Amino acid sequence: MSLLLKANHIKKEYQDRLILKDVNFHIVTGECVGIVGNNGAGKTTLVNIIADDISMDDGQLMWHDKTHTIGYLRQSSYYTEESFNALVNAHDASHIQNFFETSHKLGMDTTMDMNQTRLSKLSGGEKTKLVLSQIWATNPSVLILDEPTNHMDYDGVQWLIKALHQFVGTVILISHDRYFMDQVCQRIIEIEEGLTTSYKGNYTAYYEEKKFRRESQLRQYQEEEKYRKALDRDIKQLHEWAEKGHRDSTKKQKNSTSSKMGLKEKFRARAKKKDKAVKSRVKKLEKSRVEGVVKPKEEQTITFHFNPTSKSAKVLEADNLAMTFHDKVLFSNSSFYVKSGEKIALFGKNGCGKTTLIKLILDEIVPTSGHLRVNPNLKVAYLSQDVGDMDKDLRVVEYFSYHNNKEQGLTRTLLTNMGFTKKMMVTKVKDLSVGEKTRLKIASMVLSDNNILILDEPTNHLDLHTREMLEKTLSDYNGTIIMVSHDRYLLEKLCDKVLYFKDNRIMRSEYTFKAYMTRKETKSIPQEQIDQDLTKRRMIIENRITTILGELSHLASDSEAYQNLDKEFKRLIKEKQSLNP
Repeated sequence: MSLLLKANHIKKEYQDRLILKDVNFHIVTGECVGIVGNNGAGKTTLVNIIADDISMDDGQLMWHDKTHTIGYLRQSSYYTEESFNALVNAHDASHIQNFFETSHKLGMDTTMDMNQTRLSKLSGGEKTKLVLSQIWATNPSVLILDEPTNHMDYDGVQWLIKALHQFVGTVILISHDRYFMDQVCQRIIEIEEGLTTSYKGNYTAYYEEKKFRRESQLRQYQEEEKYRKALDRDIKQLHEWAEKGHRDSTKKQKNSTSSKMGLKEKFRARAKKKDKAVKSRVKKLEKSRVEGVVKPKEEQTITFHFNPTSKSAKVLEADNLAMTFHDKVLFSNSSFYVKSGEKIALFGKNGCGKTTLIKLILDEIVPTSGHLRVNPNLKVAYLSQDVGDMDKDLRVVEYFSYHNNKEQGLTRTLLTNMGFTKKMMVTKVKDLSVGEKTRLKIASMVLSDNNILILDEPTNHLDLHTREMLEKTLSDYNGTIIMVSHDRYLLEKLCDKVLYFKDNRIMRSEYTFKAYMTRKETKSIPQEQIDQDLTKRRMIIENRITTILGELSHLASDSEAYQNLDKEFKRLIKEKQSLNP
């Protein structure tokens, strides 16, 4: 593969804020590169520079292929109704057939019958698919995709993955969809504090490599800190010896004999030698501080605290549940249950009734027929997609109620951990971004006394680091979770059971979400082979459990190694249980 473009020392400021400080990278023809970084890191700014939509303040962007053509899918919020309509109708005879074919593959079966009324009623996911169809139809050599899977359902994401695998050009994408990046990316470029770092492989490879690099850097830093402290001790000791030597060399002697004078010279020479040693050590120390390994930046730790559900057998149970809206049957004849402590994924196409089921559980609506019994002792925390119901005139710190200084301190600590600066804490809700409002709602949920979580797209508008911290906390939570999410990476890591919507019914799968998806995507594989694979996995898990138990017996229970093995042991036990439907 040949070099496509190279960026050297790119710099970009906005309103005295340095977004891109010193960006350097290259991209070769035919590769798929993911650009990651926290919200506000400059990802969209960088791709806008690549697309020549905005200029850089300094640096160079050199295209080695001068004949390249770019197709740019922006975030869905970019497209106004007017610009969207103009874009999807801007076809000429050379690519209109490609447009209709691509639209059909994406599930937009009635594209040829589109009119202004239909266009105005499209969902965010449908609009994304149509814009993608238009871009794809122009046959660009370079695709730039900014959050392409936002609002896209499972089928749309799977189509896009397959299409990118077949695409012969170069792809540059920004995404918070970790599963999607795992499937398509061959390299990750991270933007952090205005600088870029390149990692080979997909998202998981990037995550593991970054973790390894950080741990290695921390170990090096700690070793150098030991060395510097030893130098500090040497310098202090040598100073004391040198000062003693100087004092001894200037002491008044009772008898100024030649022997006494010789002793003074000896003390003076010794003091001079110590002074020289001190200067040498100080020089080494200063060199170590200048050239040594920098302490890695501590990653922000966000801790979410929840109270678990009471350990009753079932937290909810449905019997012949049915729901109809305007003569459209969402689901019927549906019987299922959720047990205490389970982490449930609600899975199905957009519009199948997932959010409706949540409203039924929350008792906001009543079913058309059938029964849904929810444990009356449950206190539910619900995170919806809508942030428009928040009191816009409240300041961030006023969004919480606390009764004493300790509770106020805990609130401020949590907000700080979730990325709210002191300035942001006195900012009004109406001035926050959608992502910041979502984080504020999560913080409010965390500080409430709840024992069951219902989460509707909990990772929407969260950056990758915050998603990872939320995932870790939800994984440790021992209560009940019912979740709707397009974040497949989160669902595969977290959910041990599935309620899936199929053929206008809601059915329960006893497999983990990952195992359920594997079975769904490998229908052509004989059941015998699937059973053999499950048996093999069980054996691997059982062997590892036996090994861990042996290692634990030789470790102190308060050691870090013991704690890590204990976590792995618990995770393997859960996986083993999930493989036994």
